[in-house]
Amino acid sequence: MGKRPASNILIRLDPRARVALQQQIYSGIRLGILNGILEPGMRLPSSRALAEDLGVSRTTTMLALEQLLAEGYLATQPGSGTFVARELPDDLRHVGPSGPTPEPKHPPLSARGAALAAVPPPARRLGAPPRAFRIGTPGLELFPLRLWSQLARRRLRSIAPAQLDYGDPNGLRALREAIAGQVRTRGTRCAAEQVLIVGGSQRGLELICHLLLDPGDQAWIEEPGFPGARRALLAAGARVVPVRVDADGLDVEAGARNAGGARLAYCTPSHQFPLGVPMSLARRLTLLKWASAARAWVIEDDYDGEFRYGTHPIPCLHGLDVDGRVIYVGSFSKTLFPTLRLGFLIVPPDLQPAVRRVAEAQPPALDQAVLADFIAGGHFDRHVRRMRAAYRDRLAALAGAAERYCPGELRLRPVQTGLHVVADLDGADAETVFQEAAARGVEVTPLSSYFANGASAANALVLGFAAVGPEAVRLGMERLAAAIAAARRR
Repeated sequence: MGKRPASNILIRLDPRARVALQQQIYSGIRLGILNGILEPGMRLPSSRALAEDLGVSRTTTMLALEQLLAEGYLATQPGSGTFVARELPDDLRHVGPSGPTPEPKHPPLSARGAALAAVPPPARRLGAPPRAFRIGTPGLELFPLRLWSQLARRRLRSIAPAQLDYGDPNGLRALREAIAGQVRTRGTRCAAEQVLIVGGSQRGLELICHLLLDPGDQAWIEEPGFPGARRALLAAGARVVPVRVDADGLDVEAGARNAGGARLAYCTPSHQFPLGVPMSLARRLTLLKWASAARAWVIEDDYDGEFRYGTHPIPCLHGLDVDGRVIYVGSFSKTLFPTLRLGFLIVPPDLQPAVRRVAEAQPPALDQAVLADFIAGGHFDRHVRRMRAAYRDRLAALAGAAERYCPGELRLRPVQTGLHVVADLDGADAETVFQEAAARGVEVTPLSSYFANGASAANALVLGFAAVGPEAVRLGMERLAAAIAAARRR
């Protein structure tokens, strides 16, 4: 189905666009109002008539109209219908009909800036609150917020004026010591001096890529892979080399054939993003052997490896490294909550002086202190154990709901670790399912979003199962089944 205009209010829909149909309808009506095409007081078609005219579901048009009503662009009159509001929202009162777009007076984006802007986000989100099947968000309603608040109040009462000054660029000593002890559960050891606290793992990736790469250096990235890593490498001026992932993880031999002289390799060995496969021990050893021979660095991103289901962890790459070539990137966004914005790097001793010099102002000292107390008091370990059990239940609910509502249409791949699963689709296009699911308030991400060329050999979705409880997971799967049915009709 190509682009088509609506006869009444000139909305143009493009089902191939990455923007959901609901958002396209919302934007089309809003733009018509701002441009004066839809005049104040003008009556709009009903949601049913608009849906028939556009060839979409009535749910899609209803959601778009409800958003416009909530924002003040439309108004309803009982028994009469829906009308363009006679007064625009306060922040748009002075916006008049638009003429031709003026030529920008500033230079365009740089080639690097344009490449960065083209990198897709890690997930396609519909906005708050958490919903099925959001990727990357833990079960926030289960976080011990009262305990966290108590620890924060205790720290605030004992704060001294000297602690308001700039701190150690490596981060709070107490937190670095707590992390050095904590990572032993991941199969590695390090001294507190090797730990650098950063404002989230993404900031850590960007810092280390700028430190280790010159413009034009080749760098491996998993294919499919994490968009944030691609963004960090591009920002450092690297030539990104996608290396395919198979059932054993990153295909080191393929990477060596295509770019054997690469200076750096980025990987997610504990739970490959997004395919979810762990890198086999043999493949890990092969990667380390290649890095040693090529004098290359390896970045190990362990973003959600704490959560395992019925399997024993393979020692992390950092724990197997004898040459000091692996830089470990850790985060608390998945284990605790994303807005904490605290991550860490474990760097080899010879890199510590350089990292210390280039490290910027540290994240808020209070957050670091509270997290240090949270770990040292044993609360972190208890929370992870509790969440592991909760996520196991939510994963079971996802599998059961998929079998009940989508038999033969949605096949979940095996899950051993992490907070998301890949599901293969039969009989419906993943991109179309994404659009139909978004119109029903459900978040799914096509697997093709994580490939460098925008294409995937598999027609599949990536589904998170951590953000909401089992009942919401089941309801989300029922709506996803309706979205798949609608996509098949299209």
